[in-house]
Amino acid sequence: MSRRLRILRFTLLCCAAMANPVFAQQPAQAPAKPAAAPPAQTAPAASKPAGQAQTPALKDPVVATVNGQQIRLSELEVAQQALPPQYRNVPLQSVYQALLERIIDSKLVVSDGRKNKVGDDPAFKKRMAFVEEQVIQDYWLQREIAKKVTQEKMQQRYEERLKSMPPEEEVHARHILVSTEDEAKALIAEIKKGASFDKLAKEKSTDKASGAEGGDLGWFKKSDMVKEFADAAFALKKGELTEAPVKTQFGYHVIKVEDRRKAPPPAFEEMAEQIREELARETVTSLLDQLRSNAKIEKFNIDGSKPDPAAAPPAARSAAPPAAAPPASPQK
Repeated sequence: MSRRLRILRFTLLCCAAMANPVFAQQPAQAPAKPAAAPPAQTAPAASKPAGQAQTPALKDPVVATVNGQQIRLSELEVAQQALPPQYRNVPLQSVYQALLERIIDSKLVVSDGRKNKVGDDPAFKKRMAFVEEQVIQDYWLQREIAKKVTQEKMQQRYEERLKSMPPEEEVHARHILVSTEDEAKALIAEIKKGASFDKLAKEKSTDKASGAEGGDLGWFKKSDMVKEFADAAFALKKGELTEAPVKTQFGYHVIKVEDRRKAPPPAFEEMAEQIREELARETVTSLLDQLRSNAKIEKFNIDGSKPDPAAAPPAARSAAPPAAAPPASPQK
């Protein structure tokens, strides 16, 4: 195994271990969480990202065997989605060798653990019960989110959001920045006599970035600029030039407004992810509220004793856990 492959393999192992809160506290010598890549037939579709189809059975080749136990390509696909985000969307081929080595290591560790009857250990059983609950919780919430956070609902929320966002005014302006007030006054006088603003900006402005573009700052909102500059620019009409230099922390500005407009609203694509997360949180909160309203819940003190109702006010329920990203098409 090449040194580069060993490094990538080690990185994937460490990242996978740290990414899983259940196994993050395991001793460093454990190279991977047990059953890091469960057989594809038992893995929920939620582990597949949107747009990525399950590997058909006829196109799911055996890519390795470990003491006769087959490892199929679909196991690598599932395992890749358990990696940190930076590795999930890269081509499988780019992490194939390191991921395969990780799964081989996992098979060997799991096999050795079973031979040593780790499954009979009470601590192991308790941890596995916890893992099972986490998987059920995540998978069930993902299914509910996928059913209720639809494109139609996202579009509806987007349109509602636009109604609550009054259009903001923008100006398209140019400026020339200089060090002294006298320089700025001289430039204003030259421009009023017919000198080219574009040419003077290229020659005189100390703001080299906009100066190279003839002082062009493009479209901007009032909140995008320092107050003194914004107040002066937004006080001008289309085609007007500042009558006096505008002083800011950067120096003295000569400003010309090229045009004014109402800012176009953000496109749906710009807000889609924010809206999806918002609807997902609402879905989870609604589901938890419903489940709690239909459940009989009793709480006890840390020592197991019953709390005194008069001793303390009821604690507020903690916020709903952040919802995981919905799967593309959950299994039914």
